Amino acid sequence: MRQAGAYSGLLCGGVSGRTGPHSLPLARIKKIMKKSGDDVKMISGEAPIIFSKACELFIEELTRRSWIMAIQGKRRTLHKEDLTSAVIATDLFDFLITLVSNSDSHSLGGTTTTTMEVETIYQSSATT
Repeated sequence: MRQAGAYSGLLCGGVSGRTGPHSLPLARIKKIMKKSGDDVKMISGEAPIIFSKACELFIEELTRRSWIMAIQGKRRTLHKEDLTSAVIATDLFDFLITLVSNSDSHSLGGTTTTTMEVETIYQSSATT
């Protein structure tokens, strides 16, 4: 008889306290994992579940940090600028800086200026 493994809590929603289906589609996660490289051929059934939970935690953390930016701006609605500011202000999210910079460069209106101002402040503080 097989015993419950280390990830069995994740399989039934034990870590977050929820039960039922996962909030992120496991088939989509598995497809992304397979596209990551030619060497990736076989993926266990547990791996997409762990990635799903990691994605949930990542989204929660990024949302918390973005919410702090919204509150500092005396707003109660998250905007794209809040996400950009959170990414720039957090060293952990440095790998996303080019992503948020590129997405804002295609924007219309004042958001490009706001993001560029924040980036300029970030870059000048990093060089000193």
